[in-house]
Amino acid sequence: MVEEIERLSTGISELDRILSGGIPRGFFIAITGEPGTGKTICCITFINEGIRCNDRCIYVSTEESADSIIRQASQFNFDFKKAIEEKKLILIDALMGKDEQWSLKSLDVEELVNKVVEAKKALGYGRARLVVDSLSAFWLDKPAMARRYSYFVKKVFFKWDLTVLATSQYAISTSEAFGWGVEHIADGIIRFRRSVKSGVLKRYLLVEKMRQTPHSLNMFEIAIVDGKGLVILGSLEERKEDIALPKEVIEKIKKAKEMKEAEIE
Repeated sequence: MVEEIERLSTGISELDRILSGGIPRGFFIAITGEPGTGKTICCITFINEGIRCNDRCIYVSTEESADSIIRQASQFNFDFKKAIEEKKLILIDALMGKDEQWSLKSLDVEELVNKVVEAKKALGYGRARLVVDSLSAFWLDKPAMARRYSYFVKKVFFKWDLTVLATSQYAISTSEAFGWGVEHIADGIIRFRRSVKSGVLKRYLLVEKMRQTPHSLNMFEIAIVDGKGLVILGSLEERKEDIALPKEVIEKIKKAKEMKEAEIE
């Protein structure tokens, strides 16, 4: 008899369906993609669902202040301020460097781990959710350490019964990650992408990896809707541009062929 896997809802019903019911408890998930693709909205929604389910919730923000995250959550009718007051959520500010209990003075991995463990103890025993947005901020000046740091935080957070979403930024120009540690050690990878079609910004989501999960392999178009959050519009059909060679490659092949024919003549 196969043991049933306990899964945590993402708060996005269609994404849960794509993931066969949600994210397995205790998993470490990499949320990757360029800026402005919807990673933070996904994380905020995941935490809000945890609050609704009475999970212990911790949100670490490195690129926005705690107040900014609270305001952003309110755009989608998520009351993070109330959750903090009711001790259902601890929001750790890693941007401002304040000398306060739930702030990080520096982007140091050990300080991050110690603060998260402190927060988990404060919230108490039980199933817990953690967002680190972004984890790549902790090694921007030393990308070679990404894999070691990622493995360290994953190991510690698993011991504390934390299901983790860790965002990782990609460079706009190259679409490459700032360090490849998160993707290598992650139990799952949800990749966010964007493109401009006919002058309009389009956003997409793809589950590239999810252990112990028969997930969809399709790419899905998404939208961010005020008052609602992240909405999955539907899957994309295979397009010619997905499988065709890039234009510059075709031109090089054409030129090489012409040169070869000229040599023969």
